[in-house]
Amino acid sequence: MPLLQVLGLQKAYGGLQAVAGVDLDLPGVPGGQITGLIGPNGAGKTTLLNIISGVERASAGRVLLQGHDIGALPQHRLAARGLVRTFQISRDLGQLTVLENLLLARPRQTGEKLLKLFAHGRLVRQEEEAAIETARAALLKVNLWQLADAPAATLSGGQKKLLELSRALMLKPRLVLLDEPAAGVAPAMEEILIDTIRGLAAEGVDFLIIEHDLDVVAALCEHVYVMAAGKILTQGSFAQVTGDSRVVEAYLGLKP
Repeated sequence: MPLLQVLGLQKAYGGLQAVAGVDLDLPGVPGGQITGLIGPNGAGKTTLLNIISGVERASAGRVLLQGHDIGALPQHRLAARGLVRTFQISRDLGQLTVLENLLLARPRQTGEKLLKLFAHGRLVRQEEEAAIETARAALLKVNLWQLADAPAATLSGGQKKLLELSRALMLKPRLVLLDEPAAGVAPAMEEILIDTIRGLAAEGVDFLIIEHDLDVVAALCEHVYVMAAGKILTQGSFAQVTGDSRVVEAYLGLKP
């Protein structure tokens, strides 16, 4: 059974068909595969990711996660099922520390409810200690543990991307959707980001990545889908899709 299936997905905004009958699947076996989604601006990539991740609802079509229809589920329910996403513009809480940003992502803690906070103090403390240890492990994976007590607002653009990725790890995801992870990231930090994603994939986490930087796609992605005008234009290895004359035309507007 595929990990993720997108079947005949459509999304219209008035007369604009942003996604026009997309079919896509991620096999999920073996785990830890990194799939790319590329295409020119306006191709519908982010809209597709928004629908898969529960940010928007499709006009038609279905999204299946491990065989279950998830098209009507909100983002927190999807996260509980192992599907999480990051955004092109990082969404950190700047006045909180890096560690506090991660602890907020930890779901279903007993201390979230006032009555249980006082009635189950020992359990709350144990859960907090476990959450801090989980956050420490996540920050170590992305090279940010040394900045755990720094305000998130002081991080560089690349570090904020790593922070957002580490918050996703707090949810113990099976599939992570990344929207432009390398956008605005300095070259040195980009290498750290690539190594981090590879390391997480080696541990069995699957990724679907939108990325305009084709060097990043070439470095990471085993399989690549190309979108243009709301549809899947082609798919295959990076070499196959970038050697396709239709892809060159879609990106450059010129026939090779």
